[in-house]
Amino acid sequence: MKNHNSSVKIDGIDKKILRYLMEDARKPILEIARNIGISGAAIHQRLRKLESSGLLAGSKFVVNPRVLGYTTMAYIGIFLDKAMANPRAVKELEKIPEVLECHYTTGNWSILIKVLCRDNEHLMQVLNKKIQQIEGVSRTETFISLNQQIDRQIQI
Repeated sequence: MKNHNSSVKIDGIDKKILRYLMEDARKPILEIARNIGISGAAIHQRLRKLESSGLLAGSKFVVNPRVLGYTTMAYIGIFLDKAMANPRAVKELEKIPEVLECHYTTGNWSILIKVLCRDNEHLMQVLNKKIQQIEGVSRTETFISLNQQIDRQIQI
């Protein structure tokens, strides 16, 4: 596996291909090829190169959680008794399906997590019965997202 800290050199054609696929990962390669003016085989070759460089981390379908009834998104800052508790706490957080992201951060908290729950009641259950029960968690600070205003990837 390549070192992901080193930057990858991409040219204008790579950027055009990536823009099409970031907009719609199911756009047919031949349609992209026609729009750019190169062969489908050339696009496949470039995509293989971009994948092996580590720039592309595959493609995925995005599930709309609201359709499944998950409407409460929250960010929770977690204060730990000791920094030593970090790896153990993360292992426990991994077991909680509502936890979508977990970050070590600078600042007041040891850990910042993003959680998705059905509603505020569900969020309260997750906080009280799961997150605050983890050994080493001294307290939490919760911010409920009222509405996500921006959702995008880095520009290419």
